[in-house]
Amino acid sequence: MRATSARIAALYYYPVKSARGIELEQATLTPAGFVDDRRWMLISDAGHFLTQREWPRLALLQAAVSATALRLDAPGMPALAIPLSQQGTRRRVQIWDDHCDAFDEGDAAAAWLQRMLQTECRLVRFDPSQRRLSSRRWTGVHEAENRFSDAFPLLVLGAESLGDLNRRLGTPLPVNRFRPSVLLEGLQPYDEDDIAELSADGIRLHLVKACTRCKITTTNQQTGEPEGEEPLRTLRSYRYDAQLRGVRFGQNGIVVVGAGRTLHRGQKLAIYWKQST
Repeated sequence: MRATSARIAALYYYPVKSARGIELEQATLTPAGFVDDRRWMLISDAGHFLTQREWPRLALLQAAVSATALRLDAPGMPALAIPLSQQGTRRRVQIWDDHCDAFDEGDAAAAWLQRMLQTECRLVRFDPSQRRLSSRRWTGVHEAENRFSDAFPLLVLGAESLGDLNRRLGTPLPVNRFRPSVLLEGLQPYDEDDIAELSADGIRLHLVKACTRCKITTTNQQTGEPEGEEPLRTLRSYRYDAQLRGVRFGQNGIVVVGAGRTLHRGQKLAIYWKQST
């Protein structure tokens, strides 16, 4: 018999898109995922988003959000605090095929990040007056908001799935290679593929689409250096999805009910399985 619940083993968020993740004891939900998740993003001069796919050194960028500022840290760099009260020039930016508005965080932040990455770039903050929605092809009747996440506000991964992958690899990999929002435990490997909904205490999270993994998973998140073809080579041998044209590992999720409520490490979430399984 399949499990009726799973426990939250860990929670993570990523204030700056593609920068180093932060582990949380608890996380407050909004319609667009966790508070402050992917609220900031680096862009090129043309307004196109930058990620670890092209700039693996972004793994070395550490962000922290306080009540008054975004703080940036990186090896060999002085800390930089960007006041949340400032509102820069509004500009149009691009994430994949989406275009949306953002506020430029100014020349000082741009100079700091250009020195760190050794490329022309600027930092922008999401404009909350707009709604950037996930594709209804996957979310169905639900409107799912995002900030600067790729396509969905949450990523759910089972700890047992990572354990199974690591048993197949020559060198086990830490969970930070896979950048989840919610790490679950108490499941069988890849059970998350068959979960329709997770719920608890007025919260409903729908899992809507398998996450196809990119080369960010090959980058060491402590050093900012790519390390060969793993885990993609091994995942391709048994997790390739021809329809999605990629290897599946984890499930993208949306917040259906629960904005303002909090998830916490150790919390149990009830499982509703897909009817076809």
